[in-house]
Amino acid sequence: MQHNRTPAPWAPPRGEVEMVKVGPHWDVLRAPAEIGERALELLGDASGAVIADYGLMYWLIPSGHAEWWGRMPNIHALGAHAAEVTYVGVPPEGWTEGPRLHWRVPGGRDRYLTDPHLLRLALARAIAEPVEEATAR
Repeated sequence: MQHNRTPAPWAPPRGEVEMVKVGPHWDVLRAPAEIGERALELLGDASGAVIADYGLMYWLIPSGHAEWWGRMPNIHALGAHAAEVTYVGVPPEGWTEGPRLHWRVPGGRDRYLTDPHLLRLALARAIAEPVEEATAR
């Protein structure tokens, strides 16, 4: 099942960074950039929008999926299920260069959300592969 459409009306800000409440429009998966870059390679065109900010990457996933994410080393699921309200800084749509807050993978009208199952597989592989490479030597 693909989850690539926004469940509620939402668009990135036009002029300034906006703090967006996680949950109503999407949940977020946060990963360190070294894991995130490898996961992006593995996902290819299956990745939805990704926000990057000084060594961290944030995938937008369908609302409600962070609750069922489970544990993965160095990966944090942020969603409305948490005991506290969470906000994520969202850059304006034209900000596509870093290292400051920017769109690592810009979204589009039909390309904001990443399928959480595909993302989980890519992140698991991205985490495991450096270990496999070290033991293969």
